[in-house]
Amino acid sequence: MLIAGAIFLGATTPLEPALAATPQPTPTATATPKGNDVCGATKSKWAHLQCEEFNSSAPGDEYFGRMKMSYLGIDNTYKDGAISAGAYSTDPNLISKLDFATEALQRWAAKYPNDPQLPRSYFLGIQVLRKVYTQHEQQTSWEFIQLLVTKYGNTYFGKVMKSSLAHDGYTEHWFALAQICPTPLPPGVMPEAAPVATPSPSPAPGHAAVDLITPPCVQPSPSPVPAELGPEPSPLPAELGPEPSPLPAELGPEPSPLPAPSSTPH
Repeated sequence: MLIAGAIFLGATTPLEPALAATPQPTPTATATPKGNDVCGATKSKWAHLQCEEFNSSAPGDEYFGRMKMSYLGIDNTYKDGAISAGAYSTDPNLISKLDFATEALQRWAAKYPNDPQLPRSYFLGIQVLRKVYTQHEQQTSWEFIQLLVTKYGNTYFGKVMKSSLAHDGYTEHWFALAQICPTPLPPGVMPEAAPVATPSPSPAPGHAAVDLITPPCVQPSPSPVPAELGPEPSPLPAELGPEPSPLPAELGPEPSPLPAPSSTPH
């Protein structure tokens, strides 16, 4: 038993250095994309572009703004508004709908600035906002134009807008405040010479030209009668004549008429 134990111990001792010298398998390092580019492992430029657009896009079921509008809801609001506006419009109901869509678009762009669907929405917004003749909508339209030609200039909608600006330019239109009509002059009085209109200056670089439309003047409303005075008394009819003046107080009461004489003798 001792010999067997010695043999057993002797057989195991030389194996310890061999086991220690055996190299342990190390985990293989997985290939990671360069930097933080999640699309770096794509095999072609087209696949890389598709991957970037997919990761930059907003989910289709995410909603933005106070009215919780999706990107499809924003586009449809702009499309319908362009039809409702006609040649131009200042309808407050239409403006309210467009303001909600614009606010949702701005929230969307702030959260997903590289969403490939943003240029289309900006382009649709320009088509309707340029028809609304108020200062706020006209300036918002100009801001959308600048975004298209600078940030999204390589997209289809950016190229279309660049071509439109180069060919036709852009002019903002909005109505000035209506003024009260002047008081008519008496007969024979000549009005003063009207000042000569000066041409509007050329717009500064980076700014649109402005066409300020002057609406017709407003007739002044007559001043109302104060409530404490009450309505004016109506005059007496002409056939009744003037009202008799009362007797002076010092003359006393009016004498009573004498009785009529009797026709029978006494």
